[in-house]
Amino acid sequence: MCKKNLLTVLWIAASLVACSNAFQTRANSRQDDQILAKVTSPTAVQLQAVISSGLTFPVYVTHAHDGTNRLFIIEKAGRIRVAQPGASTPTLFLDINTRVLSVDNERGLLGLAFHPQYSINGRFFVYYTRQPDGGLTISEYHVTSDPNVADPNSEILMGGNFPIPHSLNNNHNGGMLEFGPDGYLYAGPGDGGSANDPPGNGQNINVLLGKILRIDIDHPNGGIPYSSPPTNPFFGATQGADEIYAYGMRNPFRFSFDRGTGQLYVGDVGQGAREEIDIVTLGGNYGWRVMEGMICNPNINLGVCTPPPGSILPIFDYTHSAGRCSITGGYVYRGPRSTVSSGVYIYADYCTGEIWQLQSGTSTLLIDTPLNITSFGEDEAGEIYVVGQSPGTISRLTTSPPPSPCVYLVSPTSKLFPAAGTEGMLTLATASDCGWLAATNVDWINFSANTGVGTNDIPFMVRDNSTGSPRIGLIHVGGQTFTVVQDSSAAPDCVYSITPSFQSFPSAGGSGTFNLSTEERCAWETTVSDQSWIKITSELAGIGNTTVAFTASANATGKPRKGTISVANQVFTVKQKR
Repeated sequence: MCKKNLLTVLWIAASLVACSNAFQTRANSRQDDQILAKVTSPTAVQLQAVISSGLTFPVYVTHAHDGTNRLFIIEKAGRIRVAQPGASTPTLFLDINTRVLSVDNERGLLGLAFHPQYSINGRFFVYYTRQPDGGLTISEYHVTSDPNVADPNSEILMGGNFPIPHSLNNNHNGGMLEFGPDGYLYAGPGDGGSANDPPGNGQNINVLLGKILRIDIDHPNGGIPYSSPPTNPFFGATQGADEIYAYGMRNPFRFSFDRGTGQLYVGDVGQGAREEIDIVTLGGNYGWRVMEGMICNPNINLGVCTPPPGSILPIFDYTHSAGRCSITGGYVYRGPRSTVSSGVYIYADYCTGEIWQLQSGTSTLLIDTPLNITSFGEDEAGEIYVVGQSPGTISRLTTSPPPSPCVYLVSPTSKLFPAAGTEGMLTLATASDCGWLAATNVDWINFSANTGVGTNDIPFMVRDNSTGSPRIGLIHVGGQTFTVVQDSSAAPDCVYSITPSFQSFPSAGGSGTFNLSTEERCAWETTVSDQSWIKITSELAGIGNTTVAFTASANATGKPRKGTISVANQVFTVKQKR
């Protein structure tokens, strides 16, 4: 996937002509210090199977940063699948295969990024090569009322300078999309294909090929659904395309932002000599096609060159020795489960299946897999996942042996709040090394902090409700749901009734229900008298009619007992024999 095929690898010259250029000599010397060696990692790691069936040619996995702990997987043919927490089989989220040109090895549906406010606005973005000409397309889609199904008819094409023409060659399409910490959408189109970038797109600041792009999808430019940030290096009257963030790339198929520092790491796929890792900065020139990794491109002018003025060398590159052919860029690890050291960069080679960690300029082998690794991905907590091309697999990178799965529990699960704004609190219980992210589906609930590790009380603020009607908002965290019910400022004169009004149980206990009747505009909350043997199993708060479900535990006291459940000032009595 977006890699040179094996014929291209075999085409690489057996030897490179020596170069007297001082720059190339210095680069070669530096590379000699960084040649990949199969050094044993200080941490024993393994791949733990997450999804091993139901996928065809997966190319990416990510999450929606919406607190649901779901994974979203791209299939190259034009489908996105969603996996629930703990599920081993994904379901279909979006199918746009009729719009996607995927017959060639490097073409297809290649990128997916969820809006930072996806949990509220349901917006997400995809990157694909379109039918019939392979134009590099970025478009927006929306989720339906079913959170596990997107609307295939909701597409909004970016327009403007998109799609990027790409009909002459089927390779070097790039494909990565990601929102940066600045809230802008970043994309990584390749140089347009063929070999050695014949048109010189990488160095041409007037075209979008061979670049890292940055656009603002929250502020349209007239009829164009996006604008370019004014801090982009070639914005406005400055010569060059407004969308460009950095240039001189060959095929930046996968990139990522470090959660800790915000730095942009790019795995730029090389041609016949070097694979490179770049830290990309605003306005940076990363050298292609003049440079390949830290050396002059050996296929141009016999490898003799003058580097582009101000060009930036990669932080690391490696040769095609031992069958290596194509870098798969990954992530800086920031997960809480200590799979590897915090701050190391994880990447792989597509052809060999080796997974490496880069730390302070030294690369060490973590694990040698049999996979063709098309991508890495992160979950909400920052743990790293590995995408295997065929058979299609998603695996989690873990310590060996792996830790116990993270289990999350929210208490309470719902609560009624007054119309006047107020603070709230929920408790999330989980293991001390389990990370979490909290998100809400409404804009009237706010967090002071929405990420953490281990058991925590999570405070939030509920804003004033001046709508005249009660309302419901959801908080998702650790794949669990907390329901916020807020009463109306209009203080309606609600009438409530319950049926039946009591239930008797034998000493063995059991479960029961009763019905609450009221108008759809009326909110309610359920509470239990100080009796730990009665548990509510339905929602504790809501709006309109409901059925309240509960359980009574076995009575070992030797005496009859009685408890009550209150809802909207109506009292239900639970009686139990000895």
